[in-house]
Amino acid sequence: MTKNGIQCNVNGRQVYLDPKKADTNNIHFVSHAHTDHLPSRDGGTILASKETAEIAGHRGVRMKNHIEEYDGFELYDSGHILGAKGLLFDEIFYTGDICTRNRGFLGGASIPKCKTLITECTFGLPEFSFPKIKEVQRRVNEVIADLYGRGVPVILLGYQLGKAQTLTQLFGHWGPLYLHDSIMQMNLLHQKLGVQLKEGISHIEAQKKGLLEKKPWVMIAPVMSSKNKFITEMKSKYGAVTIGFSGWAQSTKFSFGRSADYSFPLSDHCDFAELVDMVVESGAEQVYTVHGFVNEFAQSLQKIGISARPLQECSLDEFSG
Repeated sequence: MTKNGIQCNVNGRQVYLDPKKADTNNIHFVSHAHTDHLPSRDGGTILASKETAEIAGHRGVRMKNHIEEYDGFELYDSGHILGAKGLLFDEIFYTGDICTRNRGFLGGASIPKCKTLITECTFGLPEFSFPKIKEVQRRVNEVIADLYGRGVPVILLGYQLGKAQTLTQLFGHWGPLYLHDSIMQMNLLHQKLGVQLKEGISHIEAQKKGLLEKKPWVMIAPVMSSKNKFITEMKSKYGAVTIGFSGWAQSTKFSFGRSADYSFPLSDHCDFAELVDMVVESGAEQVYTVHGFVNEFAQSLQKIGISARPLQECSLDEFSG
C-alpha cells in the first residue's frame, strides 16, 4: 500500500490498483468510476471497462490512454456499479468494490480462482447482514403505498452513481417519476450505455411547470442531510417524506445511515457473510484486506482457517510475486 494506491511488483513489472495518479509508464487499473477510485492525474496507460471510462469522462476525469484489454490481465464483473470490474493477474485477484447480489440491472460479481486475494471489506463485521432485495422492495412499496394513499409525495435518496439507478429500476413503477437533475444526467448516461431505465422528468423542469404541486409523486435524489436546503424546501413546500437507502441503515454503531424519515438497508457492497463466501469461493491461499474493517475482517477469516491480514501491514517486497 503506497500513497498512490496499491502497488504490486510482479515479474519485473509494476501494477497500480486504483491509483491516485496515473501518470507513469506502468499499468494502472481503475476498478470503477466512483470519485474516490478515479485518478486525479492522467498520463499513463489506464486499464478499465469502457463504461468506467465513459462515466469518468462525464465526471471530469478523461482517461487519455484508456484500454480495455492487456495481455495477462483479465477483468471480471464486480457487481458494484455499472462497468465495475475486478482484476486477475499472475494468480492475484483484486476485487475493487464488490457485490455478489443481483440488484435490478446489476448482476452479482464473478469470482475467479486465485492464490492471492485483495478484497475490500467495507461491511466486514458480522453485524452487517442485508435482507434479500425482494424483501426490501416489498417493505418500501408498502411505505410508498401508505404515503400515496394519504397524498404524500416521496423522495428516495441514493448515491448519484449506482444506487440511484437501482432505485429508478426497482421503484420506477410509481409515478409521476421525477429525478433530481444530477441523477437525471447520470440516468441518461446509463441509458446511452444500454441500461433500460424508466424515463423521468427533472426536478427543475417539474418545479418550473408546477408539477410538484400535484401530489403525490416519487422523486429520486442524491443522498443529502436532512438539513440540506433542497430537502428542507421539498418538505416545507410540498410535505415530502424521505426514504434513504444505505448499507449502514440497520447499524447500531453508525447513525449516519439513518438520516432520512425512513431508512432501508440496500448496498452496492457485500455484507459480512457474502464477503466470507466470496473469499472461500476464490480458493485463495492468502487474503489481504483493504478499505473498511480491515483488521476485524482479517481476524474473522483467520478464525475459520484462512490466512489473512490487512494490506498496510505488508511491505512491497513481501507482496511481490
